[in-house]
Amino acid sequence: MNKELFPDGAPVNEWFYDTTVPDVETLGKQYVLTENGIWNDGNVHTAEIQSLIDTAAENGGGVIVVPPGIFMSGALFFRPGVHLCVKRGGVLLGSDNIMDYPLCETRIEGETCKYFPALINVDGVDGFVMCGGGTIDGNGYRSWRAFWIRREWNRACTNKDEQRPRLVYISNSRNVTIADLNLQNSHFWTTHVYRCERVKYLNCRITSAANLAPSTDAIDIDACHDVLVKNCYMAVNDDAIAMKGGKGPWADTAPENGINERIIIEDCEYGFCHSCFTCGSEAVHVRNVIMRRIRVFESLNLVWLKMRPDTPQRYEYITVEDITGKTEDFLHIRPWTQFYDLKDRKDIPLSYAEHIAIKNCKCECGTYFCVEAERSQYKLRDFTLEDLYIKARSNGYSDRMIDGIAIKNVNVEEMI
Repeated sequence: MNKELFPDGAPVNEWFYDTTVPDVETLGKQYVLTENGIWNDGNVHTAEIQSLIDTAAENGGGVIVVPPGIFMSGALFFRPGVHLCVKRGGVLLGSDNIMDYPLCETRIEGETCKYFPALINVDGVDGFVMCGGGTIDGNGYRSWRAFWIRREWNRACTNKDEQRPRLVYISNSRNVTIADLNLQNSHFWTTHVYRCERVKYLNCRITSAANLAPSTDAIDIDACHDVLVKNCYMAVNDDAIAMKGGKGPWADTAPENGINERIIIEDCEYGFCHSCFTCGSEAVHVRNVIMRRIRVFESLNLVWLKMRPDTPQRYEYITVEDITGKTEDFLHIRPWTQFYDLKDRKDIPLSYAEHIAIKNCKCECGTYFCVEAERSQYKLRDFTLEDLYIKARSNGYSDRMIDGIAIKNVNVEEMI
């Protein structure tokens, strides 16, 4: 087999080709909820499940097993050596009461602050596995409705103001596998990985209610390296996969922030989402991304580069190829000014998007080229558009937007 390369020429590590889902039988002693006095009875069993996690850790590790049935919990904190298996027919259901998620120091929206934990929390663990074929359901309907009521009352309210937990938050960990699970109805972001390395999402279905579940991103990758997303279906009311990493006028120098690099997204399908692949709105550096063999059913954007005028950003060496389907905007690049704050910085930090290639795509869209040049804020350069067959209501293309753009075999048919 020819050795594959990332867009900057670095070799793709063999780790990316191993898509074996760990066998739960090899993960240690199984702690089944119903064998430990935790029942499918409609009550919130946070303390009992957490005690079982702690017992497993004290006994050398093992697997917390959610059997068929619906088991409700608030925030759970997994410890080294303890895994999670939700069996087919089993549901780990999140409480919809924010009091079941005690405030703690965490990472959210590009900054470290006191906020609410997720339903599933993992920190500082090597080799954590979530699998089983079952469902982790955030039970977010109540907070979604409350958010929209709050937004109607105060248009300036932020995503955090409604006080809602994420579904999964994994930080400072390595060799993580999330496989064969339905992850749905999160109150806030669905999965968030921060400062992790070697994370695999395999064969997952990640969903929330279209046009009802605000900011329920499927996968937020935050200052991580070596991440594989393969054979997943994503349909959420925000970005499907978003690159995070920090925000603010000095974000590129803050030690808690960092680069996302060596990301492969392949063989996935997308239902409704705001964007299939997004850089931002809190990201400082994204490098070496491959997104390929993707089918899109109903996305607002295929690729969206959010350029924050209050944050120095560099998005580089990104290749998107072998895409089919329907999207409103094919390529979307514009300033992103939501909650803009330069703080004490007097100049606008300059950002860059460069060495971006989009190849071998056959798509229908509203607008093919939705790109705005804002040269005092960011530089767009060295893009390649190649082997594209696009049907669009509006073309929008202009060669004045990007410096050094290469166009090879691009056919844009405007639809009436």
